[in-house]
Amino acid sequence: MTFQSWFLFLIIVLTATTTPGPAVAFIMSKTMIHGRKKALVAAAGNISGLFIIGLVSVAGLGTIIQTSTSVFDIIKYLGAVYLFYLGVKLIIRKKDIYIVNSNEASNKSSNTKIFFQAFGVALSNPKAIILLTALLPQFIDLNSPLLPQFFLLIFTFMICSFIFLMAYALCIEFYLSSIAKAASKKTIRAYETKAKIT
Repeated sequence: MTFQSWFLFLIIVLTATTTPGPAVAFIMSKTMIHGRKKALVAAAGNISGLFIIGLVSVAGLGTIIQTSTSVFDIIKYLGAVYLFYLGVKLIIRKKDIYIVNSNEASNKSSNTKIFFQAFGVALSNPKAIILLTALLPQFIDLNSPLLPQFFLLIFTFMICSFIFLMAYALCIEFYLSSIAKAASKKTIRAYETKAKIT
């Protein structure tokens, strides 16, 4: 594989990973509830799922998904149902999502549970499936050793995905922290005003 081919792959991957999708929605929800540390676990689960999709693609099974509309539709709808389920769970939670540093919230879900939830989101993510099964084989040179090329491409994708997922997590954490600080200042000012009046 030439450097030019890898660089072109990198540009496509950067474009794909910066756009929000199911993985971004999932990691933002976990950041809102549990904070940055759990988001890190979720990002690790997501890129592990990407590795499996890439492995399937290079193994040739990606062709089955590409040529079979029914198989792809099943994966797509299962992914949508799973994300809907996670969204409903998030909505019905009574815990205040703005308190992202609460120990109780951080311990509510285990790292293993969050990891495999993110892993499932990745495996059922239509965008990731389309990108890896359709794109990855295009950059593989069959006249060169397969494994080095596979690891270069898939790790490029995984690293970019991890970086941008964590970037989204940090952004939502900063946003929630700003809201919490503003609410705290408003409360303090209200008490100060009340104290002056009394």
